[in-house]
Amino acid sequence: MLYYFFIWLKQQFHLVGAGVFQYITFRAALAVVLSLIITTVFGKKIILALQKRQIGESVRELGLAGEQAKKGTPTMGGIIILMGILIPTLLFANLHKAYIRLMILTTVWLGIIGFVDDYLKIAARKKALAKGEQYKKKDSDGLAGNFKIIGQIGLGIIIGCTLYFNPNVEVQREIYSATTTIQDSVLKKGERLIGDTIKIYDGKAHHFARVKTPITTIPFVKNHEFNYSKLISWMGNGAEKYTWVIYILAVTFIITAVSNGANLTDGLDGLAAGVSALIGICLGIFVYLSGNFRFAEYLNIMYIPNMGELSIFIGAFVGACVGFLWYNAYPAQVFMGDTGSLALGGIIASLAIIVRKELLIPIFCMVFLVENLSVILQVSYFKYTKKKYGEGRRIFLMSPLHHHYQKKGFHESKIAVRFWIVTLICVVLSIITLKIR
Repeated sequence: MLYYFFIWLKQQFHLVGAGVFQYITFRAALAVVLSLIITTVFGKKIILALQKRQIGESVRELGLAGEQAKKGTPTMGGIIILMGILIPTLLFANLHKAYIRLMILTTVWLGIIGFVDDYLKIAARKKALAKGEQYKKKDSDGLAGNFKIIGQIGLGIIIGCTLYFNPNVEVQREIYSATTTIQDSVLKKGERLIGDTIKIYDGKAHHFARVKTPITTIPFVKNHEFNYSKLISWMGNGAEKYTWVIYILAVTFIITAVSNGANLTDGLDGLAAGVSALIGICLGIFVYLSGNFRFAEYLNIMYIPNMGELSIFIGAFVGACVGFLWYNAYPAQVFMGDTGSLALGGIIASLAIIVRKELLIPIFCMVFLVENLSVILQVSYFKYTKKKYGEGRRIFLMSPLHHHYQKKGFHESKIAVRFWIVTLICVVLSIITLKIR
């Protein structure tokens, strides 16, 4: 909103200094600063409001060190993160951009699902206490798992359809040969030409073809682009017209998996917020490089126009995660709850898909992936051994994986910091893949 205001001031009154709002880097820096202010300054007021309304965490008896000290700690602190993301984005970003609208939708959509889940759990706790009963936390107290999945699938369908069909979502390929047609020089199987444009830089005119193409980046491979149409190429000629089905299914699966992975990771003070901040920085670098045709040309990666505005959103995202750590680092004064964790995972997945780096998710989201797999393996093995031997057995002392290390006697702050370090290594490796093929 301030973006439009200052642009209007510059156009109408030629106000000195108003033009600085045209620069994405300036607005991204403002987004980071404002997000930090919101989460650190106003976050305290939100925590006090949550305490006043007795919106505290109930803890299961799991035999983990320090779990009793967490009882009553305010939850639903994800509201702080959502405010830190949405307010700077609404103030400083160009809201006409399709990518910005998608990210705002993702944040609000999953934030609401998480909020309802947290609210139902708190309502069940208050109901038990009002009856004079001792409350025991159960999975069934929150939003039913099927409703969560339906919500995540719904969001995946919306994002998949938008990225596939919206004419403003495109990739641009430079045309080097003047002797062939645009179609002959740039179009690949499964791509659609939607126009061409000319950009002037280095004193030269560069001719680009604008194409709609369901492609992504393959890490460590020389010809590093993968077209989703190849997944159904075995169906014969004309099969590529059904690529949209495969693409939307893939987008939906990724958003659901990463969102749930972030949700499972949020089990120690500062763990999910710290990991998400590092991943956000990684995605910010990808957005900057893919949205700048000079860097895209130098690195030989796909140039995706209109990506610049996402820098404002990512700046707010990183600032919100870092600012939230002010209160969430050990010993935590507030927990983000599903309100924050579901949204963080969905945001990360959506950004990765938009910047065409979804195949890198297993690398820079390694912690989320391992946490997810630890639960799947634990549950599957327990059921298998119970059916075969009559007694369930475990692979880990406890799942998700961070609880396994707690059972082994590691302090939770040490576990969180080491998971941050692992994420940092994975982030650096992901960035290196841009040149290592």
